[in-house]
Amino acid sequence: MITSRIARIALPAALLLSLAGCEDPTKDKPRATVSSAAPAQPQAQAPSGAAEALPIDAAASTIGFVGSKVTGKHEGKFEKISGSITLVGGKAEGGKLSIEADTSSVKTDAEKLDGHLKSKDFFDVEQFPKATFTSTQIKAGGEKGATHTITGELELHGVKKAITFPATITEGADSVSGTAEFVINRKDFGIEYPGKQDDLIRDDVLLKLSLKAPRKQG
Repeated sequence: MITSRIARIALPAALLLSLAGCEDPTKDKPRATVSSAAPAQPQAQAPSGAAEALPIDAAASTIGFVGSKVTGKHEGKFEKISGSITLVGGKAEGGKLSIEADTSSVKTDAEKLDGHLKSKDFFDVEQFPKATFTSTQIKAGGEKGATHTITGELELHGVKKAITFPATITEGADSVSGTAEFVINRKDFGIEYPGKQDDLIRDDVLLKLSLKAPRKQG
């Protein structure tokens, strides 16, 4: 009798502790600066050197995200992506980054969630089949040790916003690679589905970029 009573008390307590232990994956990550105005930030000084446009290697690149709710988190990515990075004088600074993702190619760690994300509650892929980002400025230096800071226009869910975020870019002899992790608020882009009343979805989402573009040889 006493044992069963203790078990009944312990179970809810353990459940509460497990829920409290689900940390926000966006915690301590850089937050993108987001504004509704169209970005218009020309380079302070025109870069010198020839422009070098490099297509992104989709097979070696990922555009991913981490979303969370009260009880846990889910990681996902877009399986169909394309884009390019343009160097000027062999450098990313003063160059340009363009990325496009097919929203219907979204894939997560839960198959049932994939279908929900494609619906009107989230990406609404029938109405908004593409998500795009086009930079307007890449400058040297960035938050938390990043090598660069990128500003540009993100179009997601039919909403265009100017965003700025830190990135680490390496200009190698054979390829250019770049990584970035930053936080956006999904509601800034009209994605407002709250989730279940007892399992609410957090507004902040962590975006994770890992891009690689081979350089032409010879």
